[in-house]
Amino acid sequence: MTPRVQLLTHSYWPERTAPQRRWERLVGSLRQDGWAVDVVTPAVNLHHTPEEVRGQGRFRLRPTPGPTGERLHRTPYILLRNSRAGRFASDLASAVLMVPRAMGAPKPDLVIATVPALPTICAGWLVSRCRQVPLVVDMRDAWPELAREAGVKAGVLGKVMESAVVSVQRRAELVVTVTEGFGQRLRERGVSRVETISNGVALEQVPQLDHRTRKPGELRIAYLGNHGESQALERIIAAVAMISRGQLAQTGPTGPGDEDGARTEGLDVRLRLVGSGTQKDQLRQIATESGALESGAVEFFDPVHGEEIWEHYRWADTALVSLRTDWASFAWTVPSKTFELLGLGKHITAAVTGEAAWVLGHAPNVRFLSGDSEEIAATLTQLARDPDSTPVDRRGRDWVAEYADLPGLGRRYAALLRKLLQEPAR
Repeated sequence: MTPRVQLLTHSYWPERTAPQRRWERLVGSLRQDGWAVDVVTPAVNLHHTPEEVRGQGRFRLRPTPGPTGERLHRTPYILLRNSRAGRFASDLASAVLMVPRAMGAPKPDLVIATVPALPTICAGWLVSRCRQVPLVVDMRDAWPELAREAGVKAGVLGKVMESAVVSVQRRAELVVTVTEGFGQRLRERGVSRVETISNGVALEQVPQLDHRTRKPGELRIAYLGNHGESQALERIIAAVAMISRGQLAQTGPTGPGDEDGARTEGLDVRLRLVGSGTQKDQLRQIATESGALESGAVEFFDPVHGEEIWEHYRWADTALVSLRTDWASFAWTVPSKTFELLGLGKHITAAVTGEAAWVLGHAPNVRFLSGDSEEIAATLTQLARDPDSTPVDRRGRDWVAEYADLPGLGRRYAALLRKLLQEPAR
């Protein structure tokens, strides 16, 4: 008999988001393993979907086929303002609409509910209990710790949601995390069944990029991703602005022939920021006030898809990955972008800690940033002066092929779900 799984997720094909990429490939692996898959998801968010494929993700009353034969059961998408409160309200409305949509689909053998949209977990719990089938909670981020560290003013609804999420984590038949650190945190919190299936990348879709020949003093930095509070991109902008203005303080020699300190005259360091997010307007304002936008030292681009992604990385000498280092939960967080950058083989400049730093440590061509904007500027100055400091190296790609290639992770996930089905009901 064909096993059937029902997935509740806030983002799915044809959107282009990190959760979508993870689950589109995992669903493909489940289909190859012989599963019937029903995906309950909102109609596409236009901000995250290429214009030419938006029609494939619009709301329909009837289920539609997905890219690997799964059946898509869409709910209307209620688009509210692009803010923290607006996103939460949209996620809450979507979760409410998911419940009747899921109940109208064929009965599954188990239900999977995903984050980062927290209300989806509660919808998954309700559906699994109504159907009397096991629930798997896929925790892509360290919730609810992340919300607390972000200083979210929870209010009554937020506090109720946080309590509900913790309760569902404890009651679920299985919780899957993407990092070992957060898995251990959940065990300490009383979650009895936790497994880790990391984020990853479909390596066959990631090209290997060549090294760009550059002159001493030049450095191009590319960041593609979310422009939110979690990324702390303002410190990178400030560092590049310091270099552009020649204002970096004397901090001692930074390299051969630089006995007088970290002077920045004659340097051409450029930062390209590609993407969207709740802080983008604020980041643009910071770049404007510092003069970095007018000078061309900092550039902003809208989100891109497909081949345009690789063109931005080809332009760059180093690819940036950045997370706040003052939030403890980010020690248990590895951005999915990390694996993509390792796969490219391009030099990486990383402002991360914990498990993300451990993963990046498997590539020899990574430079870690630490400290305030002035210290970051000093590090970028060193990279700019030495054209050989940003080499291409394929050893990071080799590590991804062995440990973080999404097809292999999908086979592990399928085996985990089959094992769960074979266990007696709790």
